[in-house]
Amino acid sequence: MVRINKYLSQCRLGSRRSVEKLIADGEITVNGKVLNDVGYVVNEEMDDVRYKGRAVRPDSSKVYVMLNKPEKYLVSSKDEFGRKKAIDLLPDFGVHLFSVGRLDYNSTGLLLFTNDGDFANNIIHPRFKLPKVYRVKSRGRLTTFQIQQLRDGVEVDGKMTSRAKVFIKSQTSTTSLLRMTIYEGRKRQIRRMLKAVGSEVITLKRLQIGPLKLGSLPVGMWRVLKPAEVKNLMNFNEKK
Repeated sequence: MVRINKYLSQCRLGSRRSVEKLIADGEITVNGKVLNDVGYVVNEEMDDVRYKGRAVRPDSSKVYVMLNKPEKYLVSSKDEFGRKKAIDLLPDFGVHLFSVGRLDYNSTGLLLFTNDGDFANNIIHPRFKLPKVYRVKSRGRLTTFQIQQLRDGVEVDGKMTSRAKVFIKSQTSTTSLLRMTIYEGRKRQIRRMLKAVGSEVITLKRLQIGPLKLGSLPVGMWRVLKPAEVKNLMNFNEKK
């Protein structure tokens, strides 16, 4: 017996949080009826669980891939405008892969794909506070006060962001190059943080998630994570 969100996650349909949208959209049926209860407990021996009419069962083959995402690629499996998608840069692994968290259209760098919902949940759920490191080029020569604002947290959509690590790498009269570490994953968070202090992101690249670094992986290229890397990501908070 297992809760439906965990069950669907084990079927490689997404993280526990993201599969709840599948339920809300009426795409999950149990024993022939559309499911609308996110708290439903699945009896794996008795229940017939389907996604868009296709029977789904937990899959034991797990895939973990990192991609150096280029600029102007969507982190989405669908796009009505026919734009390029990051997932299309990966080969067919024979399983349904989904992205772990966000990286917006104009941003580049480290992006993870998997079919392991528990792994994804461990990275993106706010309670784990996994650090994510970015290199940010912003407009304007940021002041000490603006940097401190970013470190202390700024208001985004009526809610303060968590404290961040922000360091100036270099500056000119018109730009600032920053290294930023955040512990949340709100939509377009860094861009909105810079806007909140009166600046604007010019380029944004994710360099690291927890202990996992992008390293020298070329833009547009991918590689499978090593077992030790997967283990370190899953156990990161236990080692702190």
